[in-house]
Amino acid sequence: MSPFDYHRPDTVDEAIALLQTYGGDGKVLAGGQSLLPILALRLTQIGHLIDIGRVQGLQSIDATDDGTVSVGASVTHARVERSDVMTAAAPAVAGAMPHIGHRAIRSRGTVCGSLAHADPAAELPAVALALGAEMIVGGAAGQRTIGAGDFFQGYLSSALAEDELLLGVRFPAWAPRAGWSVLEISRRQGDFALVGLVTTLEVDEAELLRRPSLSFFGVASTPVRVAEAERLLDGNAPDPALFAEAASVVSGALEPRADDHASSEYRAHVAGVLTRRGLAEASKRASERATAGAGV
Repeated sequence: MSPFDYHRPDTVDEAIALLQTYGGDGKVLAGGQSLLPILALRLTQIGHLIDIGRVQGLQSIDATDDGTVSVGASVTHARVERSDVMTAAAPAVAGAMPHIGHRAIRSRGTVCGSLAHADPAAELPAVALALGAEMIVGGAAGQRTIGAGDFFQGYLSSALAEDELLLGVRFPAWAPRAGWSVLEISRRQGDFALVGLVTTLEVDEAELLRRPSLSFFGVASTPVRVAEAERLLDGNAPDPALFAEAASVVSGALEPRADDHASSEYRAHVAGVLTRRGLAEASKRASERATAGAGV
């Protein structure tokens, strides 16, 4: 790594003050599972590393009475994966964790670190987009919230200003008749996805699909939803023919990038395959929850 100065603040205010002082020459360290390899390979250089590992108030997973759940900036993937609170309040978030890297990475990497890093091939930005999560951001002017749809702006680029800190992320209450699915195709277990999909939906009392969300990762410079396919699904009964039609819409709508690992055509085809599988899995989970809630 290139030389840098190391800072370890104790409070949020101290961390934000350091970011104000050093601006673009400072970088926040949480779990370090993305940042440290980049520094080690000298893909970027910084003058100041700001370690928030012992900043108080950023280590909690909290659920409110209405079911909203918040995750602090220092909470690791592994804690979320094991959290009964998260499994009950936001099962799609907990369910995404086993797909992230390997166990050693999840033991150090943080949820908010992944969101702030904004890698378009990572799972959590797509999860946040599917669920309509809100980022809790702190700066000199105080706190503000940024919806996931506005937060991810480009490849490794977010709406965070250089002097702002991502303090946490807030996931909305999980509906009692909602289901989810997280699927991906990668070259090896633990690799970034060539194509991935986070599916969420609800079923109403007539067993019709409501509020479907198809959030893809690995296909663009940010996670993306395919609104045309979501509109096709909304209000219709879950059916393999409907899912196949939605898959065709997805494959036609997406224009994935090509690289050394996969062609654009392959990624578009796989996106359609995952659409069929994700919708079937999410619908099954939603129906199971609806049946359990009815006491059947």
